[in-house]
Amino acid sequence: MQFSILASGSGGNACYIETAHTRILVDAGLSGREITRRLTRVGIDVEGLDAIFLTHEHGDHIRGAGPLSRRLGIPVYLSRGTLERGERSLGKLPDPRIVEAGETITVEDIRVETFTKCHDASDPIGLVCGLNGKRFGMATDLGRSTRVVEEHLKGCQALLLEFNHDPVMLEEGPYPLYLKRRIRGSEGHLSNEQAAHLLGAVGHSGLKHLILAHLSEVNNNPEKARAEADGALRRLGIEGVQVSVAMQDQPGPLVKI
Repeated sequence: MQFSILASGSGGNACYIETAHTRILVDAGLSGREITRRLTRVGIDVEGLDAIFLTHEHGDHIRGAGPLSRRLGIPVYLSRGTLERGERSLGKLPDPRIVEAGETITVEDIRVETFTKCHDASDPIGLVCGLNGKRFGMATDLGRSTRVVEEHLKGCQALLLEFNHDPVMLEEGPYPLYLKRRIRGSEGHLSNEQAAHLLGAVGHSGLKHLILAHLSEVNNNPEKARAEADGALRRLGIEGVQVSVAMQDQPGPLVKI
């Protein structure tokens, strides 16, 4: 199993995952054309996609899902809340498949575990993709961690975790008060410190790849996020983890688990 983070941030999110037999997208928050372009940059033909999974209905996660699913005739897996609240942006999907949080779905050889998370969306979900004992866990767009989140993320060899903001930069930054309250609220986005705490709860000696995701371009920077992540790994006594920052404007390389 391998993956590429095609985009991460408030401007759009998308992650590509493949095995020898299956190719899926998790979120499609860029235009269909831009997702196609970024897949091409990492050597992938969009025509080979088998399915799209959506974590919630915000535009930076679903923008290209409708056009891609109609063009390719592939199913879209999403919660009922995401389908209903995202209907205007998604349009008519050719094959919507409703997912209940906590359900496990199998797409060819990929096993996709879903779990509920705390975010100001309608029935948002996180995902863990697995194959032959290898697990890739994804938890972004959540205001706080929970026992459910932590239980699902334990034992993953690769993690995509939200390191959205530095609290001081957010507090002193230009955002209006209502937006600051939303971001730092229990259904907003994880700060670097909160993400490090989550990492401390789920990190283990088998963790090989850590991708810091959804960094705010206004209220964070890669150095601050990396410092918190490195500190959490140090406290765990874990070495050899490849830590990278997911980018907004370019796809990351294909990473093999």
